Amino acid sequence: MSTPQAERQPAIAVAVHGVRYQTKDVARAVDFYTTRLGFTLEHQQLPAFAAVSLAGTSVLLSGPGASGSRQLPDGRQQDPGGWNRIVLRVDDLAAAMALLKPAGVRFRNEIESGPGGKQIQIEDPDGNPIELFEPARRG
Repeated sequence: MSTPQAERQPAIAVAVHGVRYQTKDVARAVDFYTTRLGFTLEHQQLPAFAAVSLAGTSVLLSGPGASGSRQLPDGRQQDPGGWNRIVLRVDDLAAAMALLKPAGVRFRNEIESGPGGKQIQIEDPDGNPIELFEPARRG
């Protein structure tokens, strides 16, 4: 006996365009993502906006005055920080930490380990969270 399929709505989204982060200083954020984490600068219109990418994923950096950071109609400001984050896979979490700590990168926590692997949270210069994740070795 088959169950009726729910009616599918036409697709609204056609692709993931990127992850937007609010920043107070776009040039500083570009420097962090490109020199510390290995992103490539794709486009910038300083001081308002830049896009950086890594392995096909774009991070859109919106500074004060960018259309993606304007005040919302109810008066709320779009500020950096929060808990939603991009997750960057690394081959060796300890080695990544050894490079980032002397550079003054802020760590939010200590390494957390679970059945899927190990992770730690760092912050970009504006407090936006980034998770570094080392998958568990299988086999």
